[in-house]
Amino acid sequence: MQRFAVVMAGGGGTRFWPLSRSSSPKQFLNLSGNDILINETIDRISKVIPKKNIFIVTNINQKEMIEKVLDEEIDRKNIIYEPIGRNTAACILYAALKIKKIHENGIMCVFPSDHYIKDNDGFAEVINTCIEIAEKHDKLITIGINPTFPSTGYGYIKFDRDSSDKYEKKAYEVLEFVEKPSFDRAKAYIKSGNYLWNSGMFVWKIDTIIQNFNRFLPRIYNRFYSIYEYLWTDQEFEKIGEIYPSLQDISIDYGIMERADEVVVVPGDFGWNDVGSWDSLGAIFPPDDDGNIVKALHVGIDTRDCIIYGNNRLIATINVSDVIIAETEDAVLVCSKNRAQDVKKIVEILKERKLDKFI
Repeated sequence: MQRFAVVMAGGGGTRFWPLSRSSSPKQFLNLSGNDILINETIDRISKVIPKKNIFIVTNINQKEMIEKVLDEEIDRKNIIYEPIGRNTAACILYAALKIKKIHENGIMCVFPSDHYIKDNDGFAEVINTCIEIAEKHDKLITIGINPTFPSTGYGYIKFDRDSSDKYEKKAYEVLEFVEKPSFDRAKAYIKSGNYLWNSGMFVWKIDTIIQNFNRFLPRIYNRFYSIYEYLWTDQEFEKIGEIYPSLQDISIDYGIMERADEVVVVPGDFGWNDVGSWDSLGAIFPPDDDGNIVKALHVGIDTRDCIIYGNNRLIATINVSDVIIAETEDAVLVCSKNRAQDVKKIVEILKERKLDKFI
């Protein structure tokens, strides 16, 4: 079967404010020093799926930016623009129907655009395994990451260890998806050996995921099929704009994966991190002798276990620890590391106060 990739690139990356903005969200940032995250994602995928079969789903507000910076080998006709954000379920069905109309069926792999992975060869091996299982079994496949510490920032997948014989010992049947746990519960999950981190990456046959939309999210399914004939025509975006405001704002996890009974997980161990907030930069940059992660012009005295990210100005610190300092041309963030997840609340306040130039 033909292989296709769908890269979800419509997020705002608000937990990386002030570096990530609505006009240039996290997936367009060069955090590693090599390339922007979305292009690193495309390069990684292309080891398994040809670039001509890679589709990007993003928001129409990011059209100018994505066409400017996206890998030149990605066909601009493969960029799918949503008029407004409606979470991951809507964008996945939109992409699946676009591919189906031209190619009928195939294997569809879904990836976030803004994750960091160290071992690209190991990643390719896992994706190939998922595709192999999807071709042989009519299943919804997700990738679970072998946990390395009791994270409270990730969702977890509980799996049936005794089910691996059905899948050549390469996959397990999923028993339960678990939301972000408390620290004690996360420790118990890891100790049990029956849980993986939820990576948000999926593999399935196109027809299989469409059938599951019809079963579990029929309102979204019916709305899309009402304009199916207009896909790949000059009227597509107009018709999409008519149905999108009425679509359920729901994730693929809540809408389908947690409700379906034909879900399997393939474990992965390839240096994955979703780089979801400032405190996850340690996955990309090693700390110095004082535990600081510094990407700035910085002078410090008694400064330990901090994250310091700057633009052009000198950042000087004295007697501080466990703090995030992020500086751009027009804004400065100072935040306790244990509150890194709350940075997105700053963006919400800026919206309420109509300080749009900082969003």
